[in-house]
Amino acid sequence: MLKTRIIPTLLWKDVGLVKGQRFDSSRRVGSVLPAIRIYNIRDVDEIILLDISATAQNRAPDYESIEEIAAECFVPLVIGGGVSSIEHISGLLRCGADKISINTSGFWNPKLIHEASSRFGAQCIVGSIDFKRNNGTPECYTNNGTVPTSKCPVRWAQELEKLGVGEILLTSIDRDGTMLGYDLEITKEVANAVGVPVIASGGAGCYQDLMDALVIGGATAVAAASIFHFTESTPLAASDFLRAKGIPVRKSA
Repeated sequence: MLKTRIIPTLLWKDVGLVKGQRFDSSRRVGSVLPAIRIYNIRDVDEIILLDISATAQNRAPDYESIEEIAAECFVPLVIGGGVSSIEHISGLLRCGADKISINTSGFWNPKLIHEASSRFGAQCIVGSIDFKRNNGTPECYTNNGTVPTSKCPVRWAQELEKLGVGEILLTSIDRDGTMLGYDLEITKEVANAVGVPVIASGGAGCYQDLMDALVIGGATAVAAASIFHFTESTPLAASDFLRAKGIPVRKSA
């Protein structure tokens, strides 16, 4: 049985880490390398690091910094932000990234995902979907949640699977940073529509929220940020909670 991953998400903007709500009002929460070292000590399953300013600034990934970060990271590392070419993906993998998360460029150039999956393997490519509800109807957004696409997240997830992604990172913009729980309805619809693992993201505020995303939402893994930045909760304690509830996890005390 595939074991559940609990994945801290780090949002990297310019020189530090930030976290806000609904992809807005971000405030500084620390620096990248100290956070990576802490999560190494806590023996997390995986880390997602997203450069949220790269696309807006129309620049390539910061290879030098990422190489330094990857050298300090002793767990699988997912890198995203500003990835728009095969050269970017190849460069990030050479720098030490284990997986590459692709969002904006995947919408406007789907061939990139297909080519990347064919060249580097599906296990290296994460299809990232950011969505929010407009009058109740969920819609995918690109460019860090600023550009609507008129695309349904369920249909786009199915397209991403056909293009060759190895898993999907599904983030609710409405729930992001609120700690009010994941969007279980859309998570379940996406998880039921595809055969690749789905990482639920956006809204975790307590360990029960993580369990709900897995049991009710059908997610394979859960990503979270605010719960680990702003509360006493830890990934290891979350693993212990899920294990006690009968959820298979990778790590426990």
